[in-house]
Amino acid sequence: MTPRLARPDEAAAVAVLVERAYLPWVAAIGRRPAPMDDDYAPHIAAGEVWVLADAAGIGALCVLIEAPDHLLLDNVAVDPSRQGQGLGRAMIAHAEAVARTRGHAELRLFTNVLMQRNIDLYRRLGFAETHRARVGEHCRVFMVKRLRDET
Repeated sequence: MTPRLARPDEAAAVAVLVERAYLPWVAAIGRRPAPMDDDYAPHIAAGEVWVLADAAGIGALCVLIEAPDHLLLDNVAVDPSRQGQGLGRAMIAHAEAVARTRGHAELRLFTNVLMQRNIDLYRRLGFAETHRARVGEHCRVFMVKRLRDET
């Protein structure tokens, strides 16, 4: 599978995948993670949602938001039935490639402070924690991966 931009007719499928992917975290953090309540149609219209899809449907996705000095990896979600197949890592690698292509030196992300498994994965993939902050109802860990020109 190769990442591609999500199509407008896939907004509902994207929302369902995010709901399924984040559902196990509701009990752990005591509330719905922010991505579960996002509206994906505008993100798709803006060209921010990338998917890995095959005949079985969308297996994983990421939301990439352009900022002046970095690319924000706003969301990574993998269908629970497809976890453990490297799809999440593939989406993060794709995000890094997009950031480099767009000339960014950094890929940033944030996650809930209680999502330790995700924080550990991001660290293994080269992200470093920059700070922690409360944003509305959410306690977040902010991370950055500095990208080097590998050409």
